[in-house]
Amino acid sequence: MGSEFVMLSLVPLLIGVLAAIACALPGNFLVLRRQALIGDAISHVVLPGIVVAFLLTGVVGSIPMMLGAAGAAIVAVILIEAIRRLGRIEPGAAMGVAFTALFAAGVLLLEQSDTSSVHLDVEHALYGNLESLIWVEAEGWGSLLDPAALAGLPPELPRIAIVCLGVLLFTLLFWRPLKISTFDEGFARVLGMRTNALGLALVIVAAVAAVAAFDAVGSIIVIAMFICPPAAARLMTNRLEVQVLWSVAFAVFSAVIGYVLAGHGPLWFGADDAVSAAGMIATVSGIVLALAAIYGPHRKRSGAPTDD
Repeated sequence: MGSEFVMLSLVPLLIGVLAAIACALPGNFLVLRRQALIGDAISHVVLPGIVVAFLLTGVVGSIPMMLGAAGAAIVAVILIEAIRRLGRIEPGAAMGVAFTALFAAGVLLLEQSDTSSVHLDVEHALYGNLESLIWVEAEGWGSLLDPAALAGLPPELPRIAIVCLGVLLFTLLFWRPLKISTFDEGFARVLGMRTNALGLALVIVAAVAAVAAFDAVGSIIVIAMFICPPAAARLMTNRLEVQVLWSVAFAVFSAVIGYVLAGHGPLWFGADDAVSAAGMIATVSGIVLALAAIYGPHRKRSGAPTDD
């Protein structure tokens, strides 16, 4: 039983947890800054960038993916500005048009190109491929100390682990500037903080987390984890430090329970097949948010966020 769990479920579960944490941490500040949909926007933008990067290089590596996502982001900015100026419409509408068009272009590229051999297609872009990230070389818990077995780990695990660690370090190093600029941007500017640069850095960190998680868990988890755990945590407390801890706890809970329910839940109800792990994780995170909205101690709070 233990060897089967290590081989089939340990790595997908860890990837789901790390991806959820990597997205939830910057998601706290995006929610408080009322920029929560940036996570959705990033998920729409990175798809065509990743596909084009693969078509040009022929490999699904972290560096080509990051460069492709960055190029797509630049194209998105240019496209938004062009639509806003030429169409004379407000920025929100221009963003909606640009992001939808880019995501549609990414889906079209996936459909028209031969990317199935590297697990890069519409299904994996939306739902991820958690279930396929098995650790073939594992023979039990002892494999965690076996260098030969560790060499066979799916590359998605060390990739998302490094990104998750980087997001955590960014949050810790820039905690005070992020906190002050989030709650009082004017005061932060008086103190000499470069709030625009800090906001851009936050979006870049969120984009890196999204790109790292995209191939393994798909856009559904990325979008859900940027919003649901931080929003649920916001309904539990008025203190930012406690909110971040709540959000991480909700993210881990959603990833673990969602993964278990995806594999075993249908069997409990007499069904023969499992369901998508990514979809179930996102569903659990939505249920957590709904429960927090109903029973959370700060569910009736309104107005600007505070940090009492």
